[in-house]
Amino acid sequence: MKRTYQPNKRKKAKKHGFFARMKSNVINKRRAKKRKKLSA
Repeated sequence: MKRTYQPNKRKKAKKHGFFARMKSNVINKRRAKKRKKLSA
């Protein structure tokens, strides 16, 4: 029996990574406020 969580780094990065955030405008808003740290 397979477990429910099958970790996949590529898939995770695509959904929640830096470039996913670039597309969703979160990082651009933070950059506009001149944040030193854009993501965790």
